Amino acid sequence: MAQHVDFDFTSEAFFRDPQAGVAQLRSIGSAVATRFPIIGRVWVTTTFEAAARVLKDSTVFTLRKEGGALGGVPWWMPRLIGTLANNMLTMDEPDHTRLRNIVDEAFRRRAVLDMEPHIRAIADRLADELFADGNPADLVQRYARMLPLAVICELLGLPPADRPKFMAWANSMAHLTNALGFLWLIGGLIKMRRYLKERLRLTREQGGEGLIAELVRVEKEGGRITPDEMVSMVFLLLGAGSETTTHLVSGSVFELLKDPARRDWLMADWSRAGLAVEEFLRFVSPVQFSKPRYVRHDVDLEGVKLKKGDRVMAMIVAANLDPQANECPERLDLERRPNRHLAFGTGIHFCLGHQLARIEGTCALQALFTRWPRLKLAVEPSQIHWRKRPGIRMIAELPVVATG
Repeated sequence: MAQHVDFDFTSEAFFRDPQAGVAQLRSIGSAVATRFPIIGRVWVTTTFEAAARVLKDSTVFTLRKEGGALGGVPWWMPRLIGTLANNMLTMDEPDHTRLRNIVDEAFRRRAVLDMEPHIRAIADRLADELFADGNPADLVQRYARMLPLAVICELLGLPPADRPKFMAWANSMAHLTNALGFLWLIGGLIKMRRYLKERLRLTREQGGEGLIAELVRVEKEGGRITPDEMVSMVFLLLGAGSETTTHLVSGSVFELLKDPARRDWLMADWSRAGLAVEEFLRFVSPVQFSKPRYVRHDVDLEGVKLKKGDRVMAMIVAANLDPQANECPERLDLERRPNRHLAFGTGIHFCLGHQLARIEGTCALQALFTRWPRLKLAVEPSQIHWRKRPGIRMIAELPVVATG
């Protein structure tokens, strides 16, 4: 690999202002050799085109080595991590399509769009209860985390009484900042896997509603899915279906509270909310990187030579801030049209929950600011901090206060 560039992807400076860090890396080339926490030595893309190619060209950029080893799971990780990571998000063809087809049905666009009134009702209830435990309140824990978790639990068919378990699990995942964090997390993951196995067992015996029941039905009809794949599938949907939307909502609210004129503009006409959420997806960029891919043979990536066996990650945040893709990308423009971003990825792994995330983002903002039109930050914006979780941009706490 080329001479690698030292860059701290978990620094406060990078999370607060990704634009400056991205510009620095882009000045070196369209892909830069660096070290990434937990992953190790890897190339990262710095342009929209380079990221899109890595995500789309699965003949050159594969998630697994020939032989099946995963690009993002180092040798030293416990077997449990490998088992849970063995899901459709980490698979090449044909296994990816085999598993994706099983869950696609539940995420058909119409079915998700039909959920909008119900999602709005959940958001309204959570907005009502925002200050139930005191004023100021942490918007991350009291609202942004609870809404997507409630929705995905319903979609999966998991009992409401078990939600505190998932809240605790999601919070422990947020502390995953380095290799040691994995060891601290392992006990929670063992419990989580045991819980999901038990839910699947009960559903096999007693039936049920939701996506878990759907998976069990496919399994019984001879669908090609192993018991381990069932557990990691539910694990993936629970995590991917809640974690990223949490940080989209908290990041969007933060941007609106920093600039009340933007909030007032949005509140004046909620039909603009879809457009605004699209811009928040681009600008907040909750998911900053893709999973690592192996380079299958020597390749020229936008003028940078990558060798067979190298690993590369698509830097989503850099793609979203590329001036070649969007004019003045450093500006948050809630009316931006067109809006070229890779917040949901592209290619065969394009996020199957994209419609759900967009609806949740829209409902979350509308419910919150309809209930609390004069909501304010309880601290100066400079006092807001991000967790040092590599690859995900997550506000640690967002204290808000009800006024008027």
